[in-house]
Amino acid sequence: MKITSAEFVISNTDVNKCPNTGLPEYAFIGRSNVGKSSLINMLTGNKKLAMTSSTPGKTLLINHFLINKQWYLVDLPGYGYANRSKKGVANIQRVIGSYLEKRMEMTCLFVLIDSRLEPQKIDMDFLNWLGENQLPFAIVFTKADKQSKSRTESNIKVYFEKLKEQWEELPPYFVTSSLSGAGKDDMLSYIDSINTSLKKN
Repeated sequence: MKITSAEFVISNTDVNKCPNTGLPEYAFIGRSNVGKSSLINMLTGNKKLAMTSSTPGKTLLINHFLINKQWYLVDLPGYGYANRSKKGVANIQRVIGSYLEKRMEMTCLFVLIDSRLEPQKIDMDFLNWLGENQLPFAIVFTKADKQSKSRTESNIKVYFEKLKEQWEELPPYFVTSSLSGAGKDDMLSYIDSINTSLKKN
């Protein structure tokens, strides 16, 4: 798939105000500073589409972008909260939870994981929650350009060994770099294949 158009549609904190078009939605989420905005910009070929910032955790809203006029890319707030009040954290959790639990158009959630890090409890807890709620997701390992290929592969192996402690079937995954564009074609092909299967049904 080649992205020929990517346009901002709406930002909000109320899942009931999301677009009512019935188009499939592919949502992106991750902890603060995982490189979510940079990845979205890399996938769409638009460096200014999603807001990037040196301050982690800037995404506070559900942001809808219409891609090729056929599906939505949804930029969700992060679930790692730096320098936030308890009330602020609760509000963000409510926004994320309401979207994931109520949004029927949510076709796949891409969960971004920093490939340089060992398994983090907050990530594992979130993945397990997705599994318990039977929500479709894939893991996206980011920042693969920041270390050697062998190190990235080793870290991913550790991650999946950890997941196997509770999971019988492992989710799809992608290894990406917003700098080099690695993983872009694989992710877009994955989205395209799902869209194709939806049209057949």
